[in-house]
Amino acid sequence: MTTQTKFLTDTRITGLLYLGLAITGAASFLAIKSNLYVEGNAALTHSNILQNITLARAGVAIELLLVAFQSLAALWFYKLFRKVDSFTSVMLMAFGLINAIAILISSSAWLVAINVTTGNEVLAYNFFNLHESIWLVASLFFGLWLIPMGLLAARAKISRVLAAILIIGGIGYILSALVLVLFPEQKDLGEMLALPATVGEFWMIGYLLIKPRLNIE
Repeated sequence: MTTQTKFLTDTRITGLLYLGLAITGAASFLAIKSNLYVEGNAALTHSNILQNITLARAGVAIELLLVAFQSLAALWFYKLFRKVDSFTSVMLMAFGLINAIAILISSSAWLVAINVTTGNEVLAYNFFNLHESIWLVASLFFGLWLIPMGLLAARAKISRVLAAILIIGGIGYILSALVLVLFPEQKDLGEMLALPATVGEFWMIGYLLIKPRLNIE
């Protein structure tokens, strides 16, 4: 296998893993959790889980896939960028793996919420609420994972604009977590702060999948 072929293989694997992370994250949040969890309403959350128990269990399964994609993407990003900057590559990998562990813990809380649903609606709601709280605080590490990704994009000369958006998106994610912890009613502001991260992520996925350049070795 030539150097260029190996490079293209690694970039496409990384891109596919990152795409898998994006798809499972969107499916978990938009298609499933939004139809189950109602903040501040234990009775309705409990009723939603009871009436959609298969959907609720599918949500946990999708989050487990998300954990797998996040973990593997973190490892492949390290493999791809380690020759550009080994320390920054380790940072990216470490923050990605920590975020994966946090999501795994939150998935356990979701599973417990399902398993206790038939017994106690308040207990079920509290465990689902714990899941949401872990997701919120874990977004700190998702923000931290984007910052070294942006630094590596700059040092690998992929795109200065992409690098800036990733770094701004990472900082935005961190600020979003802090805002929502301090001012939970400011959900619109929290979403706005996280928006640049979404743009940067899909740009990076597109770069890795469509037309990567051989300049990051």
